[in-house]
Amino acid sequence: MLDQKVTLITGAAAGIGEGTAQLFAAHGAPVYVLDRNAAGATAVAAAIQAKGGSAFAFATDVTRPETIRPAVEDALSRYGRIDVLINNAGIYPRRAFLDMTEAEWDQMHDIHLKGLFHCTKLVAPHMVRRRSGKMINISSVTFFKGMANLTHYVAAKGGIIGFTRSLAREMGPHNVYVNCITPGAVLVESEKAVATPEQMAAIVEQQCLQRRLVPLDIARVCAFLASEWSDGITGQTLNVDAGIVMY
Repeated sequence: MLDQKVTLITGAAAGIGEGTAQLFAAHGAPVYVLDRNAAGATAVAAAIQAKGGSAFAFATDVTRPETIRPAVEDALSRYGRIDVLINNAGIYPRRAFLDMTEAEWDQMHDIHLKGLFHCTKLVAPHMVRRRSGKMINISSVTFFKGMANLTHYVAAKGGIIGFTRSLAREMGPHNVYVNCITPGAVLVESEKAVATPEQMAAIVEQQCLQRRLVPLDIARVCAFLASEWSDGITGQTLNVDAGIVMY
């Protein structure tokens, strides 16, 4: 269902982005691995290529559109199209609101929201021209749940949901789909820097499914939204959190 779907994924050097790149490539999609961690992006692309997949690594800072453009241009030059854009790049450092600086607030919004703007702005015109395309934005279940020490993060992730809904209205007449995923607590390497095992165990206790989510859980939903199986869905937010929040 993903065969030859040219896909750009931001934040793809690790975690959800890496898992999604691996899954898409395994199902025949040429994958563009975008990340500010150049070595990490190169390693992910090399791993995909070693398995016979098509992958291209680009060092990309989503807050700077001039670093995104080469990947977009390469995809258009090589394949003549971009079928799927997955806006996944993000950070999630904890900070109490009373201790939060304006610079920390700005950085969070620059990466999550302005980065989303830049990537979409570069890709959308080509999808509109072809009257075909799937955009998938990665938000967070914390928008529905609320979470202390992450006010800047939750505000930015809520903005992604609003962006998704409004852009879907504009893109629908052009046959371009825009959807969103709100992952729960996904087991990734970077988690160790922001949470203890005890804190994560407490989250699992709140879930209907008593196991850790892994990147593949999110990647499979991305695959659904990128395929023709989701052709009746746009402007929606799919919650993938093992059953913490229900709405």
